Amino acid sequence: MGFPKALLELQGETFLDRLIGLFAPRCRPVIVVVGAAAGTVRAGSRRAGEAQFTVNADYARGQLSSMQCGLGAVPPEAGGVLFTLVDHPRVKPATLDRLLAGAGPLRIPRHNGRRGHPIYFSTALAAEFLALDPGATAREVVDRHAPEVEYVDVDDPGVLEDIDRPEDYRRLVEEARP
Repeated sequence: MGFPKALLELQGETFLDRLIGLFAPRCRPVIVVVGAAAGTVRAGSRRAGEAQFTVNADYARGQLSSMQCGLGAVPPEAGGVLFTLVDHPRVKPATLDRLLAGAGPLRIPRHNGRRGHPIYFSTALAAEFLALDPGATAREVVDRHAPEVEYVDVDDPGVLEDIDRPEDYRRLVEEARP
C-alpha cells in the first residue's frame, strides 16, 4: 500500500482505532502487534491508551510471527483469544458478540459459506500456534482441529474484506460513503 494499513482511514478514524474501539468493550487486554513503522502506527492511534502495544522485531518473517508475538503477551488467566488482521476494519460488533458467545474451542465466522476474520480460539490452543515453525501458517492448527471448529454464520461481509491493494481501499471508502 505504500503506507501503514493500520493508519488508513475509514469514516474519520483509522483502521486500527476502529478495531480497538470494537474490541476494547469485549476483550481485556486488547493487544496490538506492530512491526514495520511501529512508532508511526502507535503515534497515529487516538485509542492507543485502550490497547497494549507489542513490537514484533521479526515482522519480516510474516503474519505468523506477529500472531506468535501477540500470543506471547496474552495474560495466563485469559480463557481465549480473538485474533484479527488490521485490514478487516468493517467487522460488526454483533459478529464479535456471537463469536464470544460460542462454545467451541475454535470459532470462525462464515459469511455466505466463506470463512473470515476475526477468529476465536481457546488459550489451550495457543501452545500449538506458538510451536509452529516460521514457514508454517496458522491454518495448520485450524486444519488439525477441523472437527472441533464451530463455524458461526454471520450476516457480516466485513469478515471477508481484506484490504491489500489501493483499489481495495478505494472501493471500501466508496462503499462506506453515506
